[in-house]
Amino acid sequence: MSKAKIYFPLIIGVAIAAGIFIGGKLNFGDTSDKLFTANSKKDKLNRLIDYIDYEYVEDVNTDSIVDVTVNGILNNLDPHSVYIPKEDMQKVTENMKGNFVGIGINFYTFKDTITVIKTIENGPSAKAGIVGGDRIVSANGESLLGGGYDNDTLVDKLKGERYSNLILEVFRKGTPDLLSFDVTRDEVSIKSVDAAYMLTETLGYIKINRFAESTYKEFSKALKNLKKQGATGLALDLRGNPGGFLEIAVSIVDEFLEDDKLVVYTRNKKGKEDRSYATSRGEFEEGHVYVMIDENSASASEIIAGALQDNDKGTIVGRRSYGKGLVQREMKLGDGSAVRLTVSKYYTPTGRSIQRSYENGNRDYYDDFADRLNRGELLDEKKIEVADSLKFKTPKGNIVYGGGGIIPDVFVPYDTSMQNETLTFLEKRGYLNNFIFEQLDKDRATYAAISKSDFFENFTISDTMVHALEDYLKLKTRSNIVFVAYKEEVKHYLKATLAEQLFGFGAYFKILNKHDIMIDKVIDLNQTSSN
Repeated sequence: MSKAKIYFPLIIGVAIAAGIFIGGKLNFGDTSDKLFTANSKKDKLNRLIDYIDYEYVEDVNTDSIVDVTVNGILNNLDPHSVYIPKEDMQKVTENMKGNFVGIGINFYTFKDTITVIKTIENGPSAKAGIVGGDRIVSANGESLLGGGYDNDTLVDKLKGERYSNLILEVFRKGTPDLLSFDVTRDEVSIKSVDAAYMLTETLGYIKINRFAESTYKEFSKALKNLKKQGATGLALDLRGNPGGFLEIAVSIVDEFLEDDKLVVYTRNKKGKEDRSYATSRGEFEEGHVYVMIDENSASASEIIAGALQDNDKGTIVGRRSYGKGLVQREMKLGDGSAVRLTVSKYYTPTGRSIQRSYENGNRDYYDDFADRLNRGELLDEKKIEVADSLKFKTPKGNIVYGGGGIIPDVFVPYDTSMQNETLTFLEKRGYLNNFIFEQLDKDRATYAAISKSDFFENFTISDTMVHALEDYLKLKTRSNIVFVAYKEEVKHYLKATLAEQLFGFGAYFKILNKHDIMIDKVIDLNQTSSN
């Protein structure tokens, strides 16, 4: 097993700790006066910083010392209490809100020119008439040619205040003159629902990538559309979902549970509990839900799986989840930075805490995935370690366990045939996306003539395109990557990426899911229950 495969989920885990939290409506019992009164411990730190500022022999950036100190303190608490520097706050906030103010394009610099890969559906650029393949030559009269800007600088030049205007000059293949577009900056959605479509005539599918402020609204709309199409069952895909807002998870669970069923409760250091119950608004209480989880499903994903499992509702399918049962609250530090501090623990309806141990330190905590892999747990459910002392019973008498994640009702092993660390790396670094754009850009008219249904059913990626990808990667990465051993897998990912650029929302996963053993298992379960 390569180190890349072992440490990939470690990166996911760090992202969970650094960027995702399940803040609830929690309040401190003490006032700010009590919290911030002077004491000797604070005086000691203040004096030390002052001494370094005024007396140390060399000039020192004490801001960086403070950052290191804050991180050092938090690292000694738990793995999910984290510091957010001022420069990262906007991006983190936008991600959790589910939108940002901008012009709504996905781009990269191709041959020293900002090139639009695709516009965001219903975004400002799409409304103005900009399309994939357009080259942005200038913005408000300032030339953007020459490749002299990094991506962050380009984003800054394109973003701005909401409702402000940006005049873009654009070169479009086949058009002799430059085109001018007046784009009004506006809120652009960062989608948290990746896909929503029918797997069978009666089984719908929704994939959620995180739980942001906008997630419930996206989910509710998708669920209603699937019901109109005849969905009586739902595959809710939470694989790889690191979590987000607790109250959003509660709202989603509410769609499946009957009135007054306990969803989750939190308990702080003083023993105060805050309980959340299902209401009367459930949209899918009569339908059967299959919740798909894996080793990277965390936090709010586990709240949903745990709430349904403990209420004997639906079926949890997949592998044991991540095991994060701590609740963070964001607190401003006065200089634009913030901390997300663990303020309580959450418990599933039967009383389970699914937080795995971090007694041996953060490094050991994040190495847990490697331990599961080495034990063989990802391939054999019998290798999952459980403790009888953490055994709980659901209302119908089913046995469930606490301490270290949600154990699924139906186990599906890790699919080694579709997991390739090289391909995963290339996808996440954008190489596949950029390569497909360049292939598409060579002959957009031909691809435009292919209908969506014909593409999904009949279009195939040629061996020639796979060889072209190998040549592309050799140029971009200066390494000789050859796909002989897993050519069909590469073709599958290339077709999914091409589908996304051609047809937008949901197309990528609709292609990718055709060779997904967990989805196949859910379809089988649903057909068996219907017979």
